[in-house]
Amino acid sequence: MRLCLTDEQRDFARSLDAMLTASGTPSAVRAWAAGDPGPGRALWARLAEAGVFALAVPEAYEGGLGVLPLEVALAFVELGRHAVPGPVVETVAVAALLDRLGDRAAKRFLPPLAAGELTTTLAMSAASHTPGPGSPTDRVDAYALDADTAGLVLVVGGDELRVAPGHGPVRMSADPARRLARPAPGGEVLAAGPHVAEAARYTAGWAALATAAQALGVGYALLDRTVAYVKQRTQFGAAIGSFQAVKHRLADTLLGLEFARPLLYGAAVSLRPAGVAAAKVAAGEAAYAAARTALQLHGAVGYTEELDLALWLRKARPLRDAWGTPAWCREQVLAETHG
Repeated sequence: MRLCLTDEQRDFARSLDAMLTASGTPSAVRAWAAGDPGPGRALWARLAEAGVFALAVPEAYEGGLGVLPLEVALAFVELGRHAVPGPVVETVAVAALLDRLGDRAAKRFLPPLAAGELTTTLAMSAASHTPGPGSPTDRVDAYALDADTAGLVLVVGGDELRVAPGHGPVRMSADPARRLARPAPGGEVLAAGPHVAEAARYTAGWAALATAAQALGVGYALLDRTVAYVKQRTQFGAAIGSFQAVKHRLADTLLGLEFARPLLYGAAVSLRPAGVAAAKVAAGEAAYAAARTALQLHGAVGYTEELDLALWLRKARPLRDAWGTPAWCREQVLAETHG
């Protein structure tokens, strides 16, 4: 298995990083959380121009660049690093789902999805045997992420895939920029039969992979911002970053993130369920640890909403639990290991 990135892949990640740095994502995140999706949609258009959504769409469909899970993982690390709002994970998951089903719905929705003209979100029932985008206490069929801003809300319930005709009241998760709503019942049925449940299980792996990558990017952003802060903050006449205890805490945080990164790449190459689950739990836990480190080392200022750090702090916990809680992921790894 080859896990070394090519020059082209590295250049792709760097170009996304540069583009998002110049886009001023914090203001888009704050606007999204306040119910104004305009800046976020403008950002979405730039991502589409960069080919992010087309990476999960086969070349057989207009605008598709091929099914490239490693490139998707690299892209989503950058999306997490810059706290990009919106149902980006769910849109990639919908692309995987429709491609797997390979019916008229794929021809209908995949071209506008690849072009960034269609934002989509996805809710799955417990029949898919994987957690969805809500909190760990939510049933997997209870909520869809950003259903109020998505142009297409798909629901998988058992052996049926349908288009939700609307959604219920919007509620917030721990991250205000992750807006949750219950899909409305009924709606157009796009596919039905045992193949839908099989496709849903495959799709859940893609969603977990993209979420793991997003969480990893969040973790790196939190670490970078914390390192910059401890170099500037002084105590007893010295930068707190020079204190041994601070160095150890930051080193432990970096080790967790660096351990998760090859697991993510390996999962993207193989797409084995256990590999994806291992990457998901490692990246999610590392990001959450980075959030705790960032909060502790920033002190009281870390709690303030005015500090951009909060945009990443609030994402770590929801991403850790979305599309596979740590406990569920460990169960999958153990089941394959001892199966």
